[in-house]
Amino acid sequence: MIEVRSDLTFLSGYHSPQVDVEVRLNTNESPLPPPQAFVDDLAARLHDIKWNRYPDRTATALRSAVAERHQRDPGGVFLANGSNEVLQTVALTYAGTGRTVVCFEPGYQMHAQIARVSGATVATLDRRSDFTLDPGAVREFLASTDPSVVFLTSPNNPTGMSEPIEMVDLILDSCGALLVVDEAYAEFGRWSAIPMIADDRPLVVSRTFSKTWSMAAARLGYLVGPEAIVANLWNTVLPYHLDSVTQLAGLVALSHVEEMDQRVASIVSERERLTTRLDALGARVVPSDANFVLFSPRGGNASATWSSLVSRGVLVRDCSNWRGLSGWLRVTVGTPSENDRFIEALKESRNG
Repeated sequence: MIEVRSDLTFLSGYHSPQVDVEVRLNTNESPLPPPQAFVDDLAARLHDIKWNRYPDRTATALRSAVAERHQRDPGGVFLANGSNEVLQTVALTYAGTGRTVVCFEPGYQMHAQIARVSGATVATLDRRSDFTLDPGAVREFLASTDPSVVFLTSPNNPTGMSEPIEMVDLILDSCGALLVVDEAYAEFGRWSAIPMIADDRPLVVSRTFSKTWSMAAARLGYLVGPEAIVANLWNTVLPYHLDSVTQLAGLVALSHVEEMDQRVASIVSERERLTTRLDALGARVVPSDANFVLFSPRGGNASATWSSLVSRGVLVRDCSNWRGLSGWLRVTVGTPSENDRFIEALKESRNG
């Protein structure tokens, strides 16, 4: 039997437990479906798809629409099947064997996973106890590791915190690496690095339609960056990788921006209400700029609390065995009724 690559034998896939419960608040999905007008528009336009033809290889129409939304040139936009494929294409193009990728922990687990699958060496810098990055430590670490790619997530998953915008310049000034700012949750946050992109800066920003646009099922992500960098991504990715239905869904979604923005405002409002209620229960809560909240239940026994919540029909993410997150759980902001159900289950768990 042929053996797996020796550098991958220790890897395990990215898993989020799928338990049969009534309230699922563990995967940072939108709690609401897209507006009905989007569903109707997409259904009507599906009749126009030429099913016997390959999709537009570079998603010309969707690329132009995304570029217009961010006031960029279409040549600076890359699209793929979810932001994970976007990040994977970056790693395959700019990382790989003999190169180093820097990640910050706690952070999005797929950054290191994708880098290792590309063959790169992963160098990890731990955050401080308050989950912030020490600027001086970042400078020293980048100087000592000489990375080819640096992943920075803002707002960060799983902490929910936005990085200081100055961190972008600090990283770019500290090394010659390609800086990938992962903005999967940017619409819920305070700032974006997209306006900082320039042709002479190795800076790219990745986004997704899964969260804000309520389109996790479509698997659509994109990247904005300098045209020369983006052109290399198109050379690396497999041909016809983004199917016609996904391209069409993205186009239709971008014609319903107002409804999507209303969903973001609703989730942000619920996030603040959820944070207040967690505070009242004596939980430690990390201030969040995302669509989820990281918290440590009173007493700090995260795994027991997770199990107790599941027994009461509520599923959150147990992060307690992740690097730097002993005692912490992450709850996705749901609908008002789902959030109420979670809080009541947490009260029962605490008093049980």
